[in-house]
Amino acid sequence: MERRLAAIVCADVAGYSRMMGTDEAGTHAAFKAHRSAIHPIILNHGGRVVKNTGDGFLLEFPSIVGATEAAIAMQTLMAERNHHLPADRAMQFRLGIHMGDVIADEDEVFGDDVNIAVRLEAVASPGGFAISAKAYKEASKHLTVPLVDAGNHRFKNIKDPIGVWTWTPEGAPALAPALREASALSQQYRTAIVGVLPFANLSDAQDEYFSDGLTEDLIHALSLQSFYRVLSRNSTFVFKGNNASTRLIAREIDATYLIQGSVRRAGAKIRVTAELIAPETGEQLWTGRYDRDIGDLFAMQDEITTNLSAAIATEIVRAEASAPARLSTDVTAWDRFLKGLSHYYRQTKEDLAIAVDLFREAIRLEPKLSIAHAYLATIQIQSIQFGWVKGTREMWAEAMKLAETSVRLDPRSSFAFSILSWTHALEGHYEAAMDAAKRAVALNPYDNGARGVLGICHFVIGEHREAIELFSMAAQRDNSDPRYQWAALNAFSHYLLGQYDATLSWGREQLYINPNHLQALAIRAAALAQLGRGDEAVEATRVLMANYPTLNVDRHLRNFHWKRPEDLAHYRAGLLNAGVPLGKLTLVSSDVKRVAES
Repeated sequence: MERRLAAIVCADVAGYSRMMGTDEAGTHAAFKAHRSAIHPIILNHGGRVVKNTGDGFLLEFPSIVGATEAAIAMQTLMAERNHHLPADRAMQFRLGIHMGDVIADEDEVFGDDVNIAVRLEAVASPGGFAISAKAYKEASKHLTVPLVDAGNHRFKNIKDPIGVWTWTPEGAPALAPALREASALSQQYRTAIVGVLPFANLSDAQDEYFSDGLTEDLIHALSLQSFYRVLSRNSTFVFKGNNASTRLIAREIDATYLIQGSVRRAGAKIRVTAELIAPETGEQLWTGRYDRDIGDLFAMQDEITTNLSAAIATEIVRAEASAPARLSTDVTAWDRFLKGLSHYYRQTKEDLAIAVDLFREAIRLEPKLSIAHAYLATIQIQSIQFGWVKGTREMWAEAMKLAETSVRLDPRSSFAFSILSWTHALEGHYEAAMDAAKRAVALNPYDNGARGVLGICHFVIGEHREAIELFSMAAQRDNSDPRYQWAALNAFSHYLLGQYDATLSWGREQLYINPNHLQALAIRAAALAQLGRGDEAVEATRVLMANYPTLNVDRHLRNFHWKRPEDLAHYRAGLLNAGVPLGKLTLVSSDVKRVAES
């Protein structure tokens, strides 16, 4: 290996995934033709192609002046080639330019200065380029075109802020509206980019179809989430059978997280292993193993895909939430949202209050950030259910407005529709809740949260066996997502079926996760009273009232809009029998004494 000073140019095509989805063969052919057309420009300015990627390339030049002049010539030529094309067929490169000390190993180049060029490409306008202030200072006196000072930017995994200058040629065609929207969205969510590497087939070659099919299904399932970007099959299948390190692969495709795994078949059984990796650090964030009988092959493959996507999606969100905070200069809405998410995951009263402020700030900075609206609605509801705030009409109205706004801003988000459904269900809007839940499941059949919320719809109208089936499925596949309280919901469903021992089991599960969960404490006390376990009911009520001294049955039930009056009466009777005061003037001690003596 050697070190040398070099100018680096990183390029990709804006909206390439969308174009491939529309016309895969035509897009690939057009990309190759454009790349061939600009290749002489690279050579004429002393450059070389370090490597080609699925939708771009990395170039090295001995001179920053040569690199910048080549970038201008390339983009000018591309503007001419795109001039007579419809907007949805115009292929526009984004270029990032930087200079510095690089490590050369055979034909590859590595180092922080290469990474900076990659990050600069992400902020370049389609059809133009972004150049670091350091490189611009060296090249500016030789340039004949004006550049615009875009200020300082902070980039992921780059310690210091980078000054950025930008340029776009006159006459560059505007992006089609759909492409412009996708481009803005990709930068907004560029914090997390996920690559699924082809699962290794550890069995006979005839089983290769299964490992490839499982990988493709997992890419599809994960891509239905709205929190992060998932690289297409074309980006990752080129590494099939490649022994390159995950760190090198991640840098080549600009992935924040990589998923890799293997499939082994033995007789009538299949074993699938998978792991989620943060390639920059090599940290293994999650690992899972699934042993299944083959049986119905497609049903088994779908079950494994669902389990994998549920577990991995939750871990990616958790990893992003726990990532080190960026410095406060040039703060974006996404920064505020992620910081709020880190507090939300701690699930304390104080942290949820901080998360509310941060989500509100994110919305103020970017009113169109759908996911911030959805999480803020979630916190509003949970804070009421946990007993941490008083549920006023104003709070419920705001939660509904936030949920509706989230859906309007991102009508493809199953999470947004799930929160809308949940809010409708708790307000007693049964048909609207069911419609939104079914829409959420249709948008993402692999979203266990959406299926669990469909269970809430069944629960509030009194279909408790259907609700238990959906809650249990969601809890088995993912019981660590704080957005949903499957154990508490299961406890209530079993209680209303008169299955009080199961209620206590699920209540214990919820209290293990959140020891002062108001509803779990309350349903435990009610179930113990219904079982006739008076002393234990007294103690459960004492713990409940110690945590929530102003609680009374009337106020507690005011937030319950169940369809069947007999369900409300059933729960009310259990609370009263446990000694929970009826109204604010009722003495707790007399109620508890009455239970103890009964």
